[in-house]
Amino acid sequence: MRRTHLRFHRAINWGAPSGSIRSSIGRPVPGLCLEGVSSLLLLLRDEDSRTTLGFVTPPSWVVTTASETGMIDIVHDKPAKSPNLWQGETVKRVSHDVAIIVYDGFTPFELGVVCEVFGDDRWVTPGDPWYRLFICGDTSAPVTADGGFQILVPYGLEKLSRVDTIIVSPTYRPEEVSEDVFEALRSAHARGCRILSLCGGAFVLAEAGLLDGRRAATHWAECDALARRYPLLSVDPGVLYVDEGDILTGAGSAASIDLCLHIVRRDYGSEVATQLARQLVVPPQRDGGQAQYIENPLPTLDSSDLFADTVAWMQEHLEESVSVEALAVRSAMNPRTFARRFVATTGTTPYQWLVRQRVLHAQRLLEMSDLSIEVVAEKSGFCTADNLRKHFSRIVHTSPQAYRHTFQDRGSA
Repeated sequence: MRRTHLRFHRAINWGAPSGSIRSSIGRPVPGLCLEGVSSLLLLLRDEDSRTTLGFVTPPSWVVTTASETGMIDIVHDKPAKSPNLWQGETVKRVSHDVAIIVYDGFTPFELGVVCEVFGDDRWVTPGDPWYRLFICGDTSAPVTADGGFQILVPYGLEKLSRVDTIIVSPTYRPEEVSEDVFEALRSAHARGCRILSLCGGAFVLAEAGLLDGRRAATHWAECDALARRYPLLSVDPGVLYVDEGDILTGAGSAASIDLCLHIVRRDYGSEVATQLARQLVVPPQRDGGQAQYIENPLPTLDSSDLFADTVAWMQEHLEESVSVEALAVRSAMNPRTFARRFVATTGTTPYQWLVRQRVLHAQRLLEMSDLSIEVVAEKSGFCTADNLRKHFSRIVHTSPQAYRHTFQDRGSA
């Protein structure tokens, strides 16, 4: 049987559009048999000198014949290990192009986070690929931030057709976002671009129709509005971010850092993401399923009302065991009337409100004291550590011990 071997004699174009992909290997690749092989994995270099891996189909004129070598290189299209194949070559990670869209009313905090994570490579080892950040908009005129200052946007929306990741910044004026932005997002998604929104940027993605049938996150104060306005999506108010693969949505402001670090972790691994977190002086990882740390404020109540007095008493005696019947007596109501009044005032039942207030109290104790988990459970009204862990994990989506480590470490940093 005659065997065919591949030799590269010069830089070649194998039918790539506009000559954008060229082989950078200018020497024979010994022991590589192409008999019955439909495609080949090669190191490729694009116009920006970025190295990547690609599968290509070699045309017939690239293949030259050679005599029998006695070397079994491929059996049933499965490559065997070859000690000489690309010997000395190191496959590096590839760089990524990231674009963030800004428009009138954008919030500067999230833009700053994106610039810190994707636009600063000073800490990256020289020669290692990193992100290239492009700030894009639909106008050449200055864009006004929510804080009142203006910035010049160096790139237009046409840049979105050539990047790997698009970030949608939040705006307090989503109704003023142009249709050109929505169309650019839809086109980018159709070609397989990864898209993520930060905070209120979920409204822009939803308006573009990209969140229909998906689970999404946004700032906890905007969850109800997002759900009402776009009923085809499922809003999760209790997480830092939602990763749906091609589309990711982040929660309230600081969760933008967590989502951006999650992207780095996906692209370059945990070690690189941890190094970046250290540069930013933030926890290296807060899981996306972890809840936004929200205090549910109680509506202002008339202090002369017995009901208001009872609610205030509940807040001051969280460690005590109470019943709806006893609370109703304090309010001079029957239990059913008290329960209805409580739901109308707070939006939840007395039991659920009490559990959340106890968890909130436990959070403060974990942040500001060195009390044991057992003592925290007693002082917050949960009686046992197991009971505290059960309710704490359900509401905060992390354990009391992990919560303490996160916030005590932050306080000492």
